[in-house]
Amino acid sequence: MKRILLLLVMVTLTMSGYGQNAKKFLRAGDAFMKSGKYEDAVVQYTQAIALKPSDIGGYLARAGAFEEMGRYEEAYNDLERARVFDAKDIDVLYMTGRVCNSMGRYDEALRHLNYASTLAKREERLYPEKVRALLELGYYDLALGTSDTALLFRENDVNLYQRGLAFERLNNDIRAKKDYEKAVSKNKRYEPARLALADLLIRTGDLEGATEHVDYLIAEDDRNTKAYSVRSRIFVKKLDYPSALNDISRNILIEPDNPEHYATRGGYYQEFNQHSNAINDFTRAITLDSSDPDLYFARAHSYEMQMELDKAIRDYARITELSEFDQRARKLMKEADERLYELHRESNPPVITLNTPNIDGRRVEIRGDARDVVVSGSIKEISDLKSLTINGNESLFEKGSNDVYQFLSTVDIRDVETLNIVAEDIYNNVTALDYEVFMTETTPPVIAIIAPYADDNGEIALQSNSSSVYIEGKITDESRIKSIMIEGVTASYPVDEFNPTFTASIDILNKKKISVVAEDYFGNRRITEFTLNRAGATLNAENPMGKTWVIFVENSNYQTFATLDGPAKDVNLMRRALEDYQVHNVIHKRDLTKSEMELFFSFELRDLITSNQVKSLLIWYAGHGKFSNEVGYWIPVDAKRDDEFTYFNINTLKAAMQPYVNLLTHTLVVTDACETGPGFYTAMRSSPVPRSCDDWEATQMKSSQVFASADRELASDDSQFTRTFANSLIGNTNSCIPIDEIVLKVTLAVTNNNQQKPKFGQISGLTHEEGTFFFIAK
Repeated sequence: MKRILLLLVMVTLTMSGYGQNAKKFLRAGDAFMKSGKYEDAVVQYTQAIALKPSDIGGYLARAGAFEEMGRYEEAYNDLERARVFDAKDIDVLYMTGRVCNSMGRYDEALRHLNYASTLAKREERLYPEKVRALLELGYYDLALGTSDTALLFRENDVNLYQRGLAFERLNNDIRAKKDYEKAVSKNKRYEPARLALADLLIRTGDLEGATEHVDYLIAEDDRNTKAYSVRSRIFVKKLDYPSALNDISRNILIEPDNPEHYATRGGYYQEFNQHSNAINDFTRAITLDSSDPDLYFARAHSYEMQMELDKAIRDYARITELSEFDQRARKLMKEADERLYELHRESNPPVITLNTPNIDGRRVEIRGDARDVVVSGSIKEISDLKSLTINGNESLFEKGSNDVYQFLSTVDIRDVETLNIVAEDIYNNVTALDYEVFMTETTPPVIAIIAPYADDNGEIALQSNSSSVYIEGKITDESRIKSIMIEGVTASYPVDEFNPTFTASIDILNKKKISVVAEDYFGNRRITEFTLNRAGATLNAENPMGKTWVIFVENSNYQTFATLDGPAKDVNLMRRALEDYQVHNVIHKRDLTKSEMELFFSFELRDLITSNQVKSLLIWYAGHGKFSNEVGYWIPVDAKRDDEFTYFNINTLKAAMQPYVNLLTHTLVVTDACETGPGFYTAMRSSPVPRSCDDWEATQMKSSQVFASADRELASDDSQFTRTFANSLIGNTNSCIPIDEIVLKVTLAVTNNNQQKPKFGQISGLTHEEGTFFFIAK
């Protein structure tokens, strides 16, 4: 409950910037957490995250709910997402360390906790978790030193107990006993310290002292199974087996599904030769935990004592599968082999399961250009397997656990139409399988990097000089993906999904490029190199516009409209003009169809903005346009003349921008094709007035603006609009130039050229707080 309350305080602090709806969902989640309804809390926190995906508060809250349910992997995933947004947040690092400890990933826990300590050396809650990890890793000296540090902050029961553990691991029983006793004096009800102290006293022969501590715990809680277990060991030391059995029997009544209690009682029964009772208890324990070799060994001993040798042999055979070789089991198995051969005779044929190649019904799928194929799988056979042939050739096999044999063989499949597999056991039971050979596709996966964004030339624009980078990308392939490696690091991705998204954190110190290797399940493999461009890392960190992206849409090669040379010239002119300005990334899309425009603006651009945390966005369209019935259209390259349904309605652009415009501070749409129409924009109440980039309101308040030509539909190859726009940027000698100033210059030039005045205003329906778009010089 303390952890829950602490978590709620953390969430309250991080959610101050949330919108009202996000706050509502967080409050609902908090209420469910307090009442212990963690699944319901997860639902509410997920809603909050959907509204504020870049705020770590929602991820912390949901991770806490997952942690309370023991769903540590999901908690870890949420904390990973939180670290993307703030890798130095102490709460995130602390929770990550704690969850990693619960998952048994102690090395990783220690890494996160140590990093947190470098950021906040006096954060005392970090140290108990560090001691926990160090003890589990066997670094007892380091655990002792760290627990000393924890005690400097607070001499409480937990810190004293942990130091006692470190001393005991270092065989310093005297110091361990003192710390356990001090921990108990701090908190008489602190169970771990009392139990550890009782264990130490038993080991050192002070049975009465040990009894005093466990009796205290039992008096406090008569369902304390750990205390009963320790007291039973005291009774065994005193040779009082009935009392020991009584204590363990109490534990079984309290926890009937705990195999340890049955194993303990079975051991006590063995000590005074009640082997039937011992077998019953070991059998029950094995039912609850079939992977513990000690249980099989103990039961086999009781079977031996009762001369049930075949059962003993089966238990010993199981032990050889689960643990290291045991000579006593091996000797008994040799003596019983011949007798058991006939007793075990059976008529069930082997059961063959093929792992590779992939099976589709009664056919196997093999890479189309392969000359041979690796055939692997398993064979379920309770007896010994005598032989295995694949297409008439002997194949090697190896026995594993649970009567399952593993096999692997390389088979020549040139001019082969079928794959024939025959398995036979020592009793001559035979299974034969025949599969049709089907040759699969040979196209390697296509690799794309989403964040940091990689352009069509494979260049990744880095935004900092950090020695590492968090990579997010996407694989496109006809088949499922087998592996993804980035610079030798295995990427994380959903293995069962087609066209998965992948992520990885990689070291890029002193590297000019990185390689991504992707392979599908049919062995199709591609290596793609990406160049690292660190120019963006040198851009002014004080840039008031934040990370700035420019999107050029250049439509030139039309199917039914006139082909244009102008858009390519316009875009090249604008790109040259922007070279002296702080633009972190430029995306140049060419010759888009209507479906491609809808896909890009509705989904692809949204994901790129979210992943790369873009703050200022310029969208520039160069190509044919049309203004009809008070609506502006951009003309896709596959549009049909006089068919407005095939055009791209600019209002569709506005609708597509709704989900991600809230992530942006400044949005500017420039179209030299046609007027956008009254449904898209609202005209300014007065003529634009140039703003200063030192004006906090102008740079930090949101802006959603559009600048469009008004007198042209079909584009020409000579745009006064674009030429003046670019010259305004090129001729600027100031540290910045606002769009308002460019609008004045372009409007004057276009009007003097006897063309209709361009339209400049705010995009209706999108948030506009009287900010404006600035081009910041390098």
